[in-house]
This record gives sequence, structure tokens and C-alpha cells, in this order.
Amino acid sequence: MFELRSFAARSAATLLLALSASIAAAQAAKPRVVVLATGGTIAGAGASVVNSATYQAAKVPVDKLIAGVPELAEVAQVRGEQVFQIASESFTNDKLLALGKRVAALAKDPAVDGIVITHGTDTLEETSYFLNLVVRSDKPVVVVGSMRPGTAMSADGMLNLYNAVVVAGSADARGKGVLVAMNDEIHSGRDVAKRINIKTSAFGSQWGPLGMVVEGRTYWFRLPAKRHTATSEFDIEKIDSLPDVQIVYGAGNMALELYDAVQRSGAKAVIHAGTGNGSVANYAVDKLRSLRSQGLQVIRSSRVGDGFVLRNSEQPDDKYDWVVAHDLNPQKAKILAAVALTRTADPKELQRIFWEY
Repeated sequence: MFELRSFAARSAATLLLALSASIAAAQAAKPRVVVLATGGTIAGAGASVVNSATYQAAKVPVDKLIAGVPELAEVAQVRGEQVFQIASESFTNDKLLALGKRVAALAKDPAVDGIVITHGTDTLEETSYFLNLVVRSDKPVVVVGSMRPGTAMSADGMLNLYNAVVVAGSADARGKGVLVAMNDEIHSGRDVAKRINIKTSAFGSQWGPLGMVVEGRTYWFRLPAKRHTATSEFDIEKIDSLPDVQIVYGAGNMALELYDAVQRSGAKAVIHAGTGNGSVANYAVDKLRSLRSQGLQVIRSSRVGDGFVLRNSEQPDDKYDWVVAHDLNPQKAKILAAVALTRTADPKELQRIFWEY
């Protein structure tokens, strides 16, 4: 009887060890994802469940965000870091650089398979494009936010965060540049833009999403065509400051003093967010030509949501030594101009960069 009990005990212990080893192996096989939190609505809180548009952003710390989605443990080994705790309209160039350098350092870590950045939606498109330009890695970097705080009915942050971790941990997300996971869609950080401020379907691209996340699985439909991340000529580790670039919004009856104010501020470039095809009013042409002759880069973008600016259409860009922003909206053109100006002030080189990125 003693030998039988001893055998049963040894068998149970062996089974327990095997089970523990199996669980450990399964956990070790899961991708290792770091969540970098910067604040925003996804970390926001409202006074009641009906407050989906009136709330305080950047209130919930990263550990609580992660703990609020226990299903994350089923798809990845997740840990968090609190980088900032701000609403995204308060992002500055210094914060962009600090975030970019942290992302680049984590991307070099062999113990990290993917990176998620929680971010406010107001400038999410700028940060995602900046990282797409300067992080030299093919590891998945996924930027995510939410349109409603976690305290609201039908809050979208939990599922957005879950989907972002799924994408960041997916081997098939490698090499696709910086991505944005919002509302079940996977967008290129280059193309995506916030198009409405009160719907969970706020983010979109005129070229469409790259793919979708459905019930924890990624589905891909197209690839980014422009240079990015591992193939970029820009490197965050070699950038310690960004030149100032400002935007002047085009409209009827413009005050030309706005351009003078940009020059006085010390900016190195002005993004003319023109009407239509980046149009410049006839009474503003001489002003922009004068600013260019004094060294300020003039870049024609468009205030129109979709489409792109044609070079030497509307204005003789070759003659005036101006640059066109191609399909980039004014805020993304501002990001690319700032990054490009860390390498060159030659308008022909700047135009090449706008075509390629």
C-alpha cells in the first residue's frame, strides 16, 4: 500500500511538473510587447458614463490600462512604461524626440518583439508619421488611441488596445512601417488622419486601411508603397533637435502678415495649406517668393482632406523654387519638412524626399 501511495505521489508530482513546464513554454512562446503610454483619451475619465465627449484626458496610468484588459495576457507577454501623461495637443518636438528615442531603444532589444504606444487622438497622426520616418527597425510599432474615455458607455479603448497588442505581436506585421490600430482597422502611420472628432470611426485614409483585426486575428489587404522605418534615410539616434516649421492656413482674403510672423519666429519652412490644389492667392505670390528669397522654404500643401498637390500646377514651383507636399496633409507635411531639414536645405532634395516618403 505504501509503495502504491508513493508511486501515485510521484506520478502526481511528475504530472504537475510537466503541466507547469507546458504552461511556462506556452507563455514563453507568446510575443513580448511593451506598451508605452503617453496619455490621451484612452487614459481619460469622465464624470459619468454618458460623458463621451466631455472628460479629462491623461488620468489613468499605464499599469491600470493594461490591468483593465486581462485578455492581453492571452495574446502576449505585456509590460508597460509611462513615458508621458498628457493630452496629445500638448506634444512638442522635444516630446516627439524623446518618444522616438525610447521606441528605437526598445526596438533594438532582442527581448522585445513589438511596441504599442497609447496616444491622444488629436496629434496621433503626426506622431505615427514621425516614428514611421525615423525609427530604423522592422519590428511592429503600433500607435493606438480611443475616441471615448474608458468611463463612457461603449468606450472603444479596451478593444483598440487589445487589437494594437495583437498587431504588435504579429510576425506578419513586421516590415510594414509604423501602424495605427483604431476601430478594428490597421492603418499606415503615414496615411492615416483624424477626420471627425465625435465618432469612434474617426480615423481613416484616402488610400484605405492596410488591414483589419477581427477577434484577435490580423487580416492584410495592401502594403505601404512609400519609404519608411528600416529603409528610411533618417535615424532618430542621429537627431537631437528638429527645425521649426509652421503652417499658414489658406482661405479667402488672407492677411499676409501671417507669413511675416512665421519668418520672425525663426521657422525654417512654412507649409502653405492652400485651397484646392495647394492654390496661392494672386496677392500672396510675391510675399511667398520674397520669403523664399530670404531662405524660408515654401511648401505647398492643401487644406482639402483628400487628393494631392500637383507640382507646377496652379503655380510654377520650379521657377519659384517651391516644394509640393504631394498627398500629405499640412500637419504631416510639417512633420516631414522638419525631419528632412535635419539633412538638407536644398529644395530639389526636399522635393525628392516628399515624393519618396
